[in-house]
Amino acid sequence: MNTPSPTGSNVLQDLPRLIERMHRRFLDVVRIELTRQSINDISPVQVMMLANIGEEEISVRDLIERGYYLGSNASYNLKNLVEGGYVDRQASERDRRAARLKLSDKGRAILEALSRLNTQMAEPLIKQEAEKSDFEISYRTLRRLERRWSDSVRFTDDQGGGEF
Repeated sequence: MNTPSPTGSNVLQDLPRLIERMHRRFLDVVRIELTRQSINDISPVQVMMLANIGEEEISVRDLIERGYYLGSNASYNLKNLVEGGYVDRQASERDRRAARLKLSDKGRAILEALSRLNTQMAEPLIKQEAEKSDFEISYRTLRRLERRWSDSVRFTDDQGGGEF
């Protein structure tokens, strides 16, 4: 089923819906891959949390801000990731209520599998240098849009936000 491409200002109107659909489809792809590998103790959303932690050691607060998670949702998922052995959680020495997170070997293995999956999905789409350039331009454009949306959340309407 081909969806007609929007034109002009319709692109701007459709873009948030397209991003949301892409996110949901990506989670579907991750879910299918987890099932294929008989991994049933982690959800696609939790895999994305692992990706947001990455190779760093970060605080729970940083993870919530970086991934735009709700506190209770993040707490539930982090508890499952720690119990599943995907994330190592260490209480801060200064403030026992705060915690530092880092991936365990099991968590890094999931991210390596995700990286291979991403490569496998992208390879058929990037066969020529022009296609690679298109992806890089799309990435930069989406990052600029993300920054614009983030700025509009951080700053008040008198600094350039829109109206409903």
